[in-house]
Amino acid sequence: MGAQKKGASRASEDPEELARVPLQAILLADSFTTKFRPITLERPKVLLPLVNAPMISYTLAWLESAGVEEVFVFCCAHSKQVITYLDNSEWFSQPNFTVTTIESHDSVSAGDALRLIYERNVIHGDFVLVSGDTVSNMSLTQVLQEHKERRKKDSNAIMTIVIKRSKPSPITRQSRLGTDELFMAVDPNTKQLLYYEDKADHAKGSIYLDKLLLADKSSISLHNDKQDCYIDICSPEVLSLFTDNFDYQHLRRHFLKGLLLDDIMGYKIFTHEIHSTYAARIDNFRSYDTISKDIIQRWTYPLVPDVKFFGDSSTKLERQGMYRASDIGQSRSAQIGPFTVIGNGTKIGDNTKISNSVIGEGCSIGPNVSIEGSYIWDNVTIEDGCKLRHAIVCDGVIMKSGAVLESGVVLSFKVVIGQQFIVPSYSKVSLLQQPIKQDSDEELEYADNSTGIAEISPLTHAPDISNGEIANQQQETQCWPTSELGIGGAGYVWSVCEGGHDEEWRHSVAPIPAEKLAEVIQAAEDDLDVAPDGTSLPPSGELKPDSNDSDDEEYRDGSYFENEVEATFLRAVDENIKVENVVLEVNSLRLSYNKQTAYCAGAIFYSMMKLALETAHNSAVELVQATTKVITKWKELLKYYLSDIDEEIEVIMKFEDMCLESAKEFSPVFDKILYQLYDQEVIQEEAILRWDDEKRDADESDRIFVRQAETFIQWLREASEEEDEEE
Repeated sequence: MGAQKKGASRASEDPEELARVPLQAILLADSFTTKFRPITLERPKVLLPLVNAPMISYTLAWLESAGVEEVFVFCCAHSKQVITYLDNSEWFSQPNFTVTTIESHDSVSAGDALRLIYERNVIHGDFVLVSGDTVSNMSLTQVLQEHKERRKKDSNAIMTIVIKRSKPSPITRQSRLGTDELFMAVDPNTKQLLYYEDKADHAKGSIYLDKLLLADKSSISLHNDKQDCYIDICSPEVLSLFTDNFDYQHLRRHFLKGLLLDDIMGYKIFTHEIHSTYAARIDNFRSYDTISKDIIQRWTYPLVPDVKFFGDSSTKLERQGMYRASDIGQSRSAQIGPFTVIGNGTKIGDNTKISNSVIGEGCSIGPNVSIEGSYIWDNVTIEDGCKLRHAIVCDGVIMKSGAVLESGVVLSFKVVIGQQFIVPSYSKVSLLQQPIKQDSDEELEYADNSTGIAEISPLTHAPDISNGEIANQQQETQCWPTSELGIGGAGYVWSVCEGGHDEEWRHSVAPIPAEKLAEVIQAAEDDLDVAPDGTSLPPSGELKPDSNDSDDEEYRDGSYFENEVEATFLRAVDENIKVENVVLEVNSLRLSYNKQTAYCAGAIFYSMMKLALETAHNSAVELVQATTKVITKWKELLKYYLSDIDEEIEVIMKFEDMCLESAKEFSPVFDKILYQLYDQEVIQEEAILRWDDEKRDADESDRIFVRQAETFIQWLREASEEEDEEE
């Protein structure tokens, strides 16, 4: 069921301690937030499907594979649903892996949960603290060893938090997960955390550190390019501290910051940075989208769609990141695009196009439907001619013929959208009316009388009611406004609170709209601070002139960027998106990953060549023809990022690398494709001749393609000389 164990042997110099105290974990199966409403009024967040498997299954699979032996699952909101899921799953029957639930009906924060667990006296040593919306494949061996070694030297070292590199966008000031830019100060020698701020006031343009931080430190590393993975290694004292201080509610905002500011008790928090493994938490709809894509692109391996813990269905990986279950009904004229997952029992009609999407089990999708970048859960019915873009559609939804979901729409369980009805961007629709009282993000997220839901009193005392019962009671109380969602529609469109529109586009599964992107890019360029020498100020660094950037981090960061650009390009191909709109999306990625324009050119060129290579061809001649068509159609996009000769030379060298490594089929036709790039004015004559000149003194092994293109290069030189003579 779980993935193969890694890091199962825990680091300790005392074998008796290992035998006496098993490695334990506390898993919070309640987010204590309202970010996934209206969906979480009916189902707990940890049971929401993530690439067709409940979120909590990823967390449990990782804990089991990492050597955790006892997990205490704290359930509060919709606790009966969580317990029922675990009862019916295989997690209660795994050897050497014990799962125990702890149920509460009145906890309103993580602090309350940890206080209750402390009272139960079930934690007997160091433990892992995570939430049930965490996806990771990291080994715990090293971080546990570091934590234990520090504890031996300093009993005040009570907590280690896991972090990883993640550059925020300088435009939106948020990470690729849609979380706010995080500022941290860390002692580079000891890795002790000294400062943590995730709610910075960007209007001030600066942050303030207590000068006492520098009192006994030789240097301090300041960062805004780190992501908090919300995986903590804790000593038992952490639980007692929550019990001693009832002001501690939120794990970061109250507890962590409280300890950093407390100079009396002297407790210390340390960091452990991961580089080559994956860890992320689903905090909002944008991170739901990002982590889903990471799973499909296999960054989370072995937690990917074709792994056993997803169940007995034989989902297979096909080309271009496409996964299909064995039992699906797909029309021959239907087109399934890249990075798409299709679940068991789903039927897809004639001329329907699906790409960059996840389709659940038992769905019925009619003819002439278009689905792009969307998440369709189980047993959804989509009739003919519907269009969906970057939307989330929950179980049991019915979309009648011709209905349209614009970007960012969320349809909760069993909503019905009427014929030809267009649901506006960022709308949230539910069978439940919108709560009158908007709870804070630290309050409980389940449908009881504390939410202030109006006019549906039969539901207010049944937080674990099933979807079918909800539908029946809604019908009995006659509170379906059929006119609100078109003819035959059923559901309430929730209103966006004042100031909420900005949050919607920031945290949606939809890409940032082109007009909003252009607006924020222009505003940021106008306000961009530059150093006296004209270069941009670095986003992170120490207060001494040292750099500890890792080559592995740079490589992984570049791989992420190339994958994102490729996904953007393939979507543009499928939807025939205009070049200017693709440029806006690529620019957003460039700023987010802090890449130069030359890097964009290389990533786009790679995507173009890969598309050509995957086009059906039976000979080298047909491959050249397919490549020529791709260049002809998308050359303006590539040329946008080729502003000088050096960048054109970089593209030629990128093509050389592809021919030698990832796309060897191009090797015999390198010279012919180079000619096409020249003929269509993508690569200039000067770039090709300078590339040839730079290779003159290179080893023969590095001149393979120069020799292959020798006739073409000679023709260029002779033509150039003739032009000079005529002048």
